[in-house]
Amino acid sequence: MTIDSSEVSGQLTKRPRRLRTTERLRALVRESRVSAEQLVMPHFVLPTDRAEDPVESMPGISRYGVKNLAERVLADADLGIRAVLLFGTPEDGKKNERGTPASSPSSAVARAVETLKQRAGDEIVVITDVCLCAYTSHGHCGVLRDGKVINDETLPLLKDIALAHAGAGADLVAPSDMMDGRVAAIRRGLDEADYGDVGILSYAAKYASAYYGPFRDAAESTPATGDRKAYQMDPANVREAIREAYLDEQEGADMLMVKPALAYLDVVRAVREETRLPLATYNVSGEYSAVKAAAARGWLDEAAVVRENLVAMTRAGADLIITYHSREALERGWL
Repeated sequence: MTIDSSEVSGQLTKRPRRLRTTERLRALVRESRVSAEQLVMPHFVLPTDRAEDPVESMPGISRYGVKNLAERVLADADLGIRAVLLFGTPEDGKKNERGTPASSPSSAVARAVETLKQRAGDEIVVITDVCLCAYTSHGHCGVLRDGKVINDETLPLLKDIALAHAGAGADLVAPSDMMDGRVAAIRRGLDEADYGDVGILSYAAKYASAYYGPFRDAAESTPATGDRKAYQMDPANVREAIREAYLDEQEGADMLMVKPALAYLDVVRAVREETRLPLATYNVSGEYSAVKAAAARGWLDEAAVVRENLVAMTRAGADLIITYHSREALERGWL
């Protein structure tokens, strides 16, 4: 970088501060912007028509029965939230070793998708999480044998879940299990079943993160034994994330995701530079709850922190942001 001689001599001609003097001027030249169209609101669906069960570890977030969920999503649409990501839980006592309730056409997620499409049609983009962990008796994301998750035996089960969700009307299915080859298996299954228009949002880089704790409370998906480090990614790795994203793109993913968001903004940037696919990042439960807890104690200005976090995700390269802050950010004018 060369230094202008006039600046050295004290005669400043280049003053970046000129473009920061008023809020209107700062907004005019702002490089990264967050809008309602970028936001995806996650929801937890209960296997019942009517229920609203607050999640203690996630202030402001509840698990909803199918009809309550539809009403909540339609109200959020009036704020500008036009995309949702749905997670489900089975009926009490219905979990099993292979998580087969997840692929039932009468599962909570399938019923919720069908209801939302009946009520809102194409006005709401409905994305469904495809995984087994909330439906298996052991809490792992695939078939478990001798303490190990069996990758290839899990793929047909994931395909069946995707088909059930597609049959209910999902716009996108989002495999979060981190099995190798799952995108190809799901893409092939969707195409063969004449669901070629259903897209795949792949959790391409999903890390074995400590930030998932509150989510596991809400989804009742904590592993009964062991952990998920054998199939979720090592938080120390970036090049591996690029490889995972590349493989998923080659297998037919339509969109990619990095999860979590805030501790992995360098990964978001690295993946953004390697792909032309739309890129999502997931501002996960622990990130959300940490801000909520600090704000409740008066340690942080919640509006300012949420605004800054969302901008950071966009600045890093995310095209869309999955965040539990979606509703409040719009309802309270934080954007």
